[in-house]
Amino acid sequence: MADEHQFIENGLQRSQIDEFFADELGRAGYGGMDVAKTPMGTQIVLKAEKPGMVIGKGGKNIRKVTRELEDRFNLDDPQIDVQEVDEPDLNARIVADRLANALERGWYFRKAGHTTIDRIIESGALGAEIVLSGKVTGARSRVEKFNRGYIKHNGEPAQEIVDEGQGVAVMKLGTIGVTVKIIPPGAELPDDFEIHDDVDVEPVEQVAESDGVESLLAEDPADIPDVGADDEDVTVPQETPEEIIDEEVVEADPGVSSDEKEVVTEPVDVGSDADDVDEAEVVSDESDDDTETVAEEIEELDAEVEAEAEDLVAEMEDIDEEDA
Repeated sequence: MADEHQFIENGLQRSQIDEFFADELGRAGYGGMDVAKTPMGTQIVLKAEKPGMVIGKGGKNIRKVTRELEDRFNLDDPQIDVQEVDEPDLNARIVADRLANALERGWYFRKAGHTTIDRIIESGALGAEIVLSGKVTGARSRVEKFNRGYIKHNGEPAQEIVDEGQGVAVMKLGTIGVTVKIIPPGAELPDDFEIHDDVDVEPVEQVAESDGVESLLAEDPADIPDVGADDEDVTVPQETPEEIIDEEVVEADPGVSSDEKEVVTEPVDVGSDADDVDEAEVVSDESDDDTETVAEEIEELDAEVEAEAEDLVAEMEDIDEEDA
């Protein structure tokens, strides 16, 4: 069986055992149970207002309950331990059953609710809440709440600290559900705090003036190391930024020697008359030392571009004359 199904089976079995004890031990003031499985069997701890009625004369009642647990729920060697509830007014299960019995005997719901919650607070509880839902006075059902003190409704404190119990009152007009929530005395809530008087507080150490921000700003900045020509690990560029931007050196093809490189110059502006020509690229496969040859090629290219521009202008003028 998968773990999820096992959890569901265990929870269902626990609920069925709790209902069985509530029916069998209702008159004894049943206040809840704890079930724990051990290697020796199943350990069950019962909380009751009247342990004598649970055990019975000579243990007769407790043996009967043990046999029914084995037959009905297939428990292995159940061992029942009965404990007496010290303060019944602080047990939500017992209080809910008492209030349900009072409603069945004819008590008015407001009187029964206020009387019950007052007894809870007088017992030392930090807070309590009683909820009655059903046809409390007429044909239409509604919900009535009675609050005292401090109560938690959600979160981990509501699950771990708040004691909750339910009961059912069977009336002529219908059933009335009774829910009781109690925060026991001495419960440690996460938002609790204490204020102590006449407590010696250690003085807080203040930052010295020499360690302040102003003192740090007033100090001389750290010495910047001087980079000289003797440093082998530092490479200082010799070219000016303009030369680096205007000229980009691209590595040549593998078949070309390392001395030969391609030099790409910036676009050449040929004037406002030649709008179709935006830029010109000059590529030279000569070495870096042969700058004169590159200059001559640039001049020839400029002359050719100017000649082409003049031809274009002449053609445009001829076309204008023919149109005229």
